[in-house]
Amino acid sequence: MENTLAPAIILFGSPGSGKGTQAKLLRRCLNAPHISTGDMLRAHISAGDEVGRQSQQLLRAGKLVSDELVNELVRERLLEPDARSGILLDGYPRTLNQAQALLRLTVEDGFRPIVVHLGVDYAKTVARLSGRRQCPVCGTLYSLKTNPPKVQDVCDLDGTALITREDDREAVIRERLREYDSLTLPILKFFREAGVPMIEVNAGEESPEQIRQRICQGLAELGVAGAIEAVSPGSAVR
Repeated sequence: MENTLAPAIILFGSPGSGKGTQAKLLRRCLNAPHISTGDMLRAHISAGDEVGRQSQQLLRAGKLVSDELVNELVRERLLEPDARSGILLDGYPRTLNQAQALLRLTVEDGFRPIVVHLGVDYAKTVARLSGRRQCPVCGTLYSLKTNPPKVQDVCDLDGTALITREDDREAVIRERLREYDSLTLPILKFFREAGVPMIEVNAGEESPEQIRQRICQGLAELGVAGAIEAVSPGSAVR
């Protein structure tokens, strides 16, 4: 049965899980705005308003923007007309304080929170990301396993020597994964204990479209209207 509350889909995924790709695919199939607190902060900074000035001062000082400020930005965004039929949250919540605030906001504003967690095998993530190379001139990305250059370590387009980006070094990737676990696992536990529906998807073995189908199937089983329409016949989650 379709649920009448607008869905607030909370998307979690570690580095390398394809979260950004799924956010774009789900935004289209669910006709829900993609809400990124990072994008909102950058917009305020570009506008030069009071929120932007405060945020820029903190970021320049190497400090995080306060939970209170981020929570208020999300609260205001939830009240905008285009959000009334549902939202897709990406990069929020990042702390338990934010998770608790979000749960209150969704209840107060008539949303139904649903967590979508993209799980991956970290060993495969490290192997895939550390196997990427980039051209420093044109920016083209190569995968040593699935999309290697024609000549080893040389860009096909301009002949420039390829480099390994700092973010793609194995030690950096492993540290990013450790940080993700330390921040995210307590938040996932909080949502589970609060009874928030959670869709777990193995995001490491299938194509982005197959993963989208699995997410939509899980959402359809929870009565989310847009997801019901987006599920193709025979795409049931196993």
